Parts: sequence; C-alpha cells; structure tokens
Amino acid sequence: METNSVEGCHIGRLRWLVAGSQILGLASVIMTGVWLGHYHGGFAWDRTPHQFNVHPLCMVLGMVFLYGDAILVYRTLRNEGKTTLKVLHAVIHLIALVVVIVGIAAVFDLHIAKKVPNLYSLHSWCGLSIIILFCLQWVMGLAFFLFPGVTYSLRTIYYPYHVFFGLALFILSIGTCLTGITEVLLTSIRDTYSKFDPQGILANALGLVLVCFGLLVGYILTRSEWKLPVSSEEEALSLHFKTLTEGGSPSSLRRQ
Repeated sequence: METNSVEGCHIGRLRWLVAGSQILGLASVIMTGVWLGHYHGGFAWDRTPHQFNVHPLCMVLGMVFLYGDAILVYRTLRNEGKTTLKVLHAVIHLIALVVVIVGIAAVFDLHIAKKVPNLYSLHSWCGLSIIILFCLQWVMGLAFFLFPGVTYSLRTIYYPYHVFFGLALFILSIGTCLTGITEVLLTSIRDTYSKFDPQGILANALGLVLVCFGLLVGYILTRSEWKLPVSSEEEALSLHFKTLTEGGSPSSLRRQ
C-alpha cells in the first residue's frame, strides 16, 4: 500500500511537470508568432522579408516544441504498449521534420531570390548540422526500433546512443534558436537593443522560455522514477541477451 502511495505521488508530480512543459512550449510558439507578427510584419510566402519570418516560427515549433513532445511520449503515455509509443514517437518526429523543412525552404528560397549569401553564420552552420543529424537520428531509430529483422542485441547496443543523441540534439536545437534570436535582434535593432527596446525585451523573454522548456523536459527525462516499467517481454529478451553475452543459464540469472 505504501509503495502504491509513493508511486502515485511520483506520477502526480510528473503530470504537473508535463503540464508545465506544455505551457512553456506553447508559450514559446505563441511568443515567436507575436514577435514576428507585431515587429516584423507577419508571415507570407512572397519572397519579401515576411517570408523569412516563417523560418524562426517553424524552427521553434518543429525543433523545440514538437521535438520535446516526441521525447516526452515515453513519460506521459504510461498505459500504452511499447510499439504504440515507438510509432507515436516516430510520427511526431516526422511532423517536426516536415515543419523544419518548410522553415529551411523559406529562408533558402528568400536568400536565393534576393541574392543573399547562405550558410555563412555560426547560427546557420549549427542549424544545418543539427538538421542533418536529426534526419540521420530519425532514420536510424526507424531502422533499429520499428523495422523487423533487427536483432535484440543490436538494439541493445544502439539504444544508449539513440537516447544520448536525441537529448543532445534537443539541447543543441534550443541553443541554436538562441543564436538565431540574437542574430535577428542585432540585425533589426542594433542601435536600440542596448536601450531595452520592447522588441528586444520580448525576444529575450522568448529565449528564457525556450531555456526553461528545455530544462524541464530534460529534468523529466532524467528522473529514474518516471521511466516506464520494463515489460515481461523486454525482461525476457534482456535475460536472453545477458545469457548469450555473459554465459550462464536463464534460470540462474532470474535468481540474481
């Protein structure tokens, strides 16, 4: 009874923290839209500066909010089967990737039309690197965890790398968004930024919200008490793999 009470307390805290993460994530998307809509004229696809605004909005929506939610699937939907979670995780990432491609296409198309150089800034180098790695991460995850035919031993070997690079790319995405925000501000309000220009204050606040969202998602993911319990099938597979790699019989391993 006491164990169930402690577990219920943990789940209650998890729900509150997940709700907080969603508020922060939605706030970051809304603040990005307000910033670009109010101070930069809104959004369009007409090869005017308004087309550029599509880029940061898509990056925040895809590489931060949707990316974070795709990761949180494994903490929030605790009553679903692992296969369902894997599919949902992959689908949300795929939607994020489509949104990101739209954002990349918007800025490249505008730069080509205006004969503006591409890929010269640190922000663009980091951004393109992260997107390439994100695509590779998605394909590798699909191949190892959803396609049949991959042995459990290979999945076991690859899994820690998948988790590490997934979280690392999420953190790097937020950092790259911060460099992008700074780049836009230094381009548009260079002379008034240091005088606490209202646009600068809003954009700085957006940056802090992005950081808080990333920290909260990272905290939720790294707490061991919120990891999904191991299913009987996974336990059997793990036992089998341990038997093959370390020797001994399955029955002896169960007693350890």
